[in-house]
Amino acid sequence: MLNNKAFKAYDIRGVVPGEVNEDLAYALGRAFAEKYEAKEVVVGRDIRLTGEKLLFALSEGLRDSGTDVIDIGQCGTEMVYFATASLKTDGGIMVTASHNPADYNGMKLVSRGARPISAETGLLDLAKMVASTGSERGLTANKKRGVVKNADIMPEYTTHLLSYVDPELLKPLKIVANPGNGGAGEVLAHLEGALPFSFVKINQQPDGSFPNGVPNPLLIKNREATERVVKANAADLGIAWDGDFDRCFLFDERAAFIEGYYIVGLLAEIFLAKYPGEKIMYDPRLTWNTLETVERLGGEPVRCKSGHAFMKECMRANNIVYGGEMSAHHYFREFSYCDSGMIPWLMLTEHICKTNRTLSSLVEERMEMFPCSGEINRKVADSAAVLKRTADKYAADGSADYLDGLSVEYADWRFNVRVSNTEPVVRLNVETRADKELLKEKTAALLELIGGEEA
Repeated sequence: MLNNKAFKAYDIRGVVPGEVNEDLAYALGRAFAEKYEAKEVVVGRDIRLTGEKLLFALSEGLRDSGTDVIDIGQCGTEMVYFATASLKTDGGIMVTASHNPADYNGMKLVSRGARPISAETGLLDLAKMVASTGSERGLTANKKRGVVKNADIMPEYTTHLLSYVDPELLKPLKIVANPGNGGAGEVLAHLEGALPFSFVKINQQPDGSFPNGVPNPLLIKNREATERVVKANAADLGIAWDGDFDRCFLFDERAAFIEGYYIVGLLAEIFLAKYPGEKIMYDPRLTWNTLETVERLGGEPVRCKSGHAFMKECMRANNIVYGGEMSAHHYFREFSYCDSGMIPWLMLTEHICKTNRTLSSLVEERMEMFPCSGEINRKVADSAAVLKRTADKYAADGSADYLDGLSVEYADWRFNVRVSNTEPVVRLNVETRADKELLKEKTAALLELIGGEEA
């Protein structure tokens, strides 16, 4: 019997080897092949030191089930999505723990067409199959053992990325690029020859020991290196990625970190200029800036529960051209409705060149109109109790809903508090209408009510 504690709402993630190990990876390969009747599956891994052995065990489980494996090697999560869709395989599995601590690993799974597999669309079934069958190894009866094919999808993938920009509009920009010792550097190396930009690279070398800390630019301490180099080089902007680079984070020419919330609004503006009247998706944590932008420009806003699997299903169900989360996940219809950490910065740099404006000038008015707290995380003993006492205090006086945690809206301010699906924390977001003092006041009051420790 295997521990299936690592199966979360929309991926597999846990500590190695207690929760995620080679036996689990092998059993998952067997279960995936059976459930999805898979003849061919794409696999890849991020730069974590435990990834290679987990990927091998996963591949063995698939092969012992008669499934052929297309191994694209060390890569980013979005490259598995891309390969699954472009190669028309029966599924794809990425070995990654994204921005979790170094002793974690896990897997993100998609079925045919790069459709996400979440708790609501098959992940719980896989968890039960893994727990019941265990790690017994051997070729499945009446099956011919699958083969492994190594594939280099980088040329096709980077060609697709470059299709989102018009090279005629691009101008020489100086860009600080910080992969955080994750996997983004290799893609950047393949892209830069086709771009007129000058890149100042830091923490470029992939290193799963994370010598400069786990690459998660949402942590304030992890932003300092990018900020420092942007200032030192008088760069036009800075870009930092998380380890599996399905998210990118932007710094303006003054080295100020730009909250993902305002990037969603800016990308919505760019897409609605290209695709008038289309639908734009957003998450419930921070909403007013996106709503005002989309409605003013004649688009149709669609709200969806946070989390990449939920967002992708919503994208498909509503044929949405672009969707974004304030956590820096951005989804694109032309990218099989999947998220990418490469497409956003390419489109934004084109927009900077086209408008001949700085990044700060493109977002500063929106930041003044709708100031926000940024996401604040707290470790608490009882998250359910936190949500209840928050609802008891605020829900009766404001407009409340429970699509994703608790969102409460008043005339001049609103907030969302929710339990993370990937970490043992409660997350708080607050925003106001052009009132920074009110923002400070309400954020402080909510944090006092929530209690707990900084996460």
